[in-house]
Amino acid sequence: MARSAIEWTEATWNPVTGCNKVSPGCKHCYAEVMARRLEAMGQPNYRNGFELTLHPHMLGRPLAWRRPQMIFVNSMSDLFHESVPVEFIQEVFGVMARAHWQTFQVLTKRAERLEEIGPRLPWPDNVWMGVSVEREDYASRIDHLRRTPAQVRFLSLEPLLGPMPGLDLRRVDWVIVGGESGPHARPMDEAWVLDILRQCRAAGVPFFFKQWGGRHKKTAGRRLRGRIWEEMPVRKGDRRAPATP
Repeated sequence: MARSAIEWTEATWNPVTGCNKVSPGCKHCYAEVMARRLEAMGQPNYRNGFELTLHPHMLGRPLAWRRPQMIFVNSMSDLFHESVPVEFIQEVFGVMARAHWQTFQVLTKRAERLEEIGPRLPWPDNVWMGVSVEREDYASRIDHLRRTPAQVRFLSLEPLLGPMPGLDLRRVDWVIVGGESGPHARPMDEAWVLDILRQCRAAGVPFFFKQWGGRHKKTAGRRLRGRIWEEMPVRKGDRRAPATP
């Protein structure tokens, strides 16, 4: 298990690593930079750098983690990448269904493939499915998400690269907003964030503000109009691990 510094999760699980860029939000991909660093350090799972790689030996890991927690799936890749076989995606979902005491957060930019494969996957209520949407011209990803059988659906509007007026939040259970960080971070306008907050309030959707970002994200902080916003969907069901024999 890898503890995570990502504000909206607790741990990460990467049965797949590596990816390629598909839209403007990918331009300064943190996962690519981290993968190159781990490759240079000799970490076995990153022997191929940021080339897409399946890790079957990682599949059973969440079943051994007894403490219930939020787990971000494939923080270093995209589970719905076109090079990930459907059978492997089904195995990942099978593990998530079996590890019912955990809450899994899956995030993709490949929303069309998500919709295509969705009916062939189990969708227990401990699997939260999200799409990344960085600009209004990629909002169609939300429509694909809405048409999946997922019981909890969320949006990651990060890095937010423009205004998102007229968001259709029907059957959306959570919205995360964040600015880009790092030396080449593109700026985020406060007005964009406040408008998204307004839309979430009108639709009754929980709102999570992750960060302002920028070159020095810790200095920029996470406060929006004087407060920290960390609203989340309600976690359903029994989250206790079964007793060890």
